[in-house]
Amino acid sequence: MWWVQFCDEDKTQHSVIHFSVLQYRRYGPVSELSVLVPWGEIRGKVRGPDHGHPVLCLHGWADNCGTFDTLIPLLPKECRFVAVDLAGHGLSSHRPPGVCYSFPAYVADLRRVVDALQLKTFSIIGHSMGECGFTSGLFSLYPEMVDALVLLDSFGLLPTDSVRSILRPHITKYDKKRVYTFEKAVERLLAANPTLSEQSVHILLERGLIQVEGGFVFSRDLRVNFVKAFDSAASAVKVSFHLCRFQHPVVTVPGDHHAHLNTPEVVASFVSNFLQAKTESFKGSSSTVCTK
Repeated sequence: MWWVQFCDEDKTQHSVIHFSVLQYRRYGPVSELSVLVPWGEIRGKVRGPDHGHPVLCLHGWADNCGTFDTLIPLLPKECRFVAVDLAGHGLSSHRPPGVCYSFPAYVADLRRVVDALQLKTFSIIGHSMGECGFTSGLFSLYPEMVDALVLLDSFGLLPTDSVRSILRPHITKYDKKRVYTFEKAVERLLAANPTLSEQSVHILLERGLIQVEGGFVFSRDLRVNFVKAFDSAASAVKVSFHLCRFQHPVVTVPGDHHAHLNTPEVVASFVSNFLQAKTESFKGSSSTVCTK
C-alpha cells in the first residue's frame, strides 16, 4: 500500500507542504509536491515509501523534474525520491519581475524545501545545472546533512570549507531582519563601512532605516548581501576548484548529456550501487557519472 501524506505548516520557515492525491503515471505511482514560498510555490514529484531514505533530485537548465521519470523506477525501492522543479522551471512559480535567478537564491530555495520536508539527512542526485551550482553548493554548505551525492555529467564539487564559511550565514537568514536601536544601527553601518564618516552614516540612514516596533530595521533587502558573499566565495573557488574533481569516483558511460533520461539503464546500476552503499554508511561521499 502507498499512502499520501499531508503535512502541517512549518512554523519556523512559514512553508506549507501539500501532497496531491496519488496518481499512477507512465513510470509508476507519483504524488505531486507543493511547497509554499513567499513568491508562490515550488513544485515537484515524490516517489517511494513514506519512510524511505530521502533522495533530493535536481534537474538541469531549462529542464524540469520530469528529467528523472525514467531513471527513478530503476533505482533502489527503499528510497523516497523528491524531484523538484526549480524556480522558473516546470510548474514552479517564476520569481517576481526584476528579480534575477542566481546561484545563492537557488541554494536558499533548496534549503526552504529541505526545511519544509523536515529532512535531517538525505542524498542528492543532480544533473547539469542542478549539480553545477545548486547540488554541490548545498553539499558544500551543509555537508553534515548530505550522506551521498551523485552528479550526472558534472565537472566537480565546490570546496566545502571556503564556500560554507562565506555563504552559509546568508543562506540561513533569508527572511530574518534584526531590530536595532538607532545608535546600534549607526555602529553597525560604521563597522561595515569604515570609510564613512559619522555624518555620512546619518545621511545614509535617513533612507536606510525603517522604524518598527522595538526600534529600527535596515530598509535594504537582505538578499543583496548574497552578491558580495557570492563574489567572495567565487574568489575562493577559483583557487581550489580544479582540485575537487579528483577527490571522488568518476564513472564514464556511453550517451549524451541526457543519457540518464534517454537511456537510463546505462546509468541506473552505478547510481543504485552507490546510493545503497553510501546510504548504509552515512559518511557523506560523492560520485560523478560522465557521458562520452
